Amino acid sequence: MDGISLRDLEPGDAGWVTMRHGELYWTDEGYDIAFEALVAGILSEFIRDRRPPERAWIATDDAGRRLGCVFTTRPAPDTAKLRMFLVEPEMRGTGLAQHLLDTLVSHARNTGAVRVVLWTHESHRAAGKLYRRNGFRLLDETPVVAFGQPTVEQNWALDL
Repeated sequence: MDGISLRDLEPGDAGWVTMRHGELYWTDEGYDIAFEALVAGILSEFIRDRRPPERAWIATDDAGRRLGCVFTTRPAPDTAKLRMFLVEPEMRGTGLAQHLLDTLVSHARNTGAVRVVLWTHESHRAAGKLYRRNGFRLLDETPVVAFGQPTVEQNWALDL
């Protein structure tokens, strides 16, 4: 994408990732601070325990402003897990989400994964459309009360 760079995690990014997830999920979903705590825990574990081929991509513009992010972990050698996928509201509909997803899937494939899995919520309809359009299949849905809201958890998978 013109004017957009993807880089690895750098100092200051963890705070931004945690903050923006907390703010956007509060605004968009009404999720309480427990969601921000979940993100902080996932991110802390990622930073502490990260081993190749686990990766983070932070999307920035030419001025260095953060526009989005996506992470991948490896719960099993042949399985990549998509984590902490976020695109700033002003960048939605620009192709940035597709670019981040393509980067993660390509990385997973190039590092020996045979599937990509992810956990999300049904209320993230645009994300669900993106996943479906890219060949992910919905594995299951579970109604729960989480982060102060009734929601439906979803698990998706893409065979590579």
